[in-house]
Amino acid sequence: MATDRKFGDPALFGEVWADDYDDRTSLDPTPAVDFLAPLAKGGSALELAVGTGRVALPLAARGIRVEGVEGSAKMAARLREKPGGEDVPVTVGDMADVPVTGPFTLVYLVYNTLFNLLEAERQQDCFRNVARVLDDEGAFVVETYVPDPSFFDRGQRVQALSVTEDSATIEVYRFDLAAQRFHSQKITFGADGVRLRPHAERYCWPAELDVMAARAGLRLDRRVADWSGRPFGPDSTGHVSVYRPER
Repeated sequence: MATDRKFGDPALFGEVWADDYDDRTSLDPTPAVDFLAPLAKGGSALELAVGTGRVALPLAARGIRVEGVEGSAKMAARLREKPGGEDVPVTVGDMADVPVTGPFTLVYLVYNTLFNLLEAERQQDCFRNVARVLDDEGAFVVETYVPDPSFFDRGQRVQALSVTEDSATIEVYRFDLAAQRFHSQKITFGADGVRLRPHAERYCWPAELDVMAARAGLRLDRRVADWSGRPFGPDSTGHVSVYRPER
């Protein structure tokens, strides 16, 4: 699939993935929804980078009023096609701007999506603008991986993801360690040609996110290793962090 989108364009991910995102993403949303639903406290929730509604729709099915912000009009269209999709309002725009008014009792970002903002300043803007729309008793929930320095070895990486009789898929990474950023291409060679799926992230360690939160007037309320609530520790590969307004 060809695209004229550039790295850093909020619509790039959706432009590349929207057509078959749900087919290729088999993550069970139930643990995330179980974790998030009590935090909404019967109020309204906002999902940044709502995508095709993998989490937003089952959360709304529990009686919570959910809105979304999505950088890709194609992704938002996929959400609206699903049962209940018309009941989840979606604003197409840059999630760092949080282009909605609120207030919300819950704002959340799942599946490493905060890292899709490629500049530290834009990640900070996201925290600051979430604080603007968050209720005084509200919660901002962020799910990301914990960066693994061994993955960045020598500033590049090539992985063979799949090999079949008529296709092969590899993923190629280039890392900018000073900027904490990578650019990647998932490349599929098949009988019908070559397909490219570009992606980029600026990754952060949990402590860096805590500093961004503090600058935005938010404090870390709790951090767990995953949606099941397992304790977070030095060997955790991911985290779910809950931030609340300073009092």
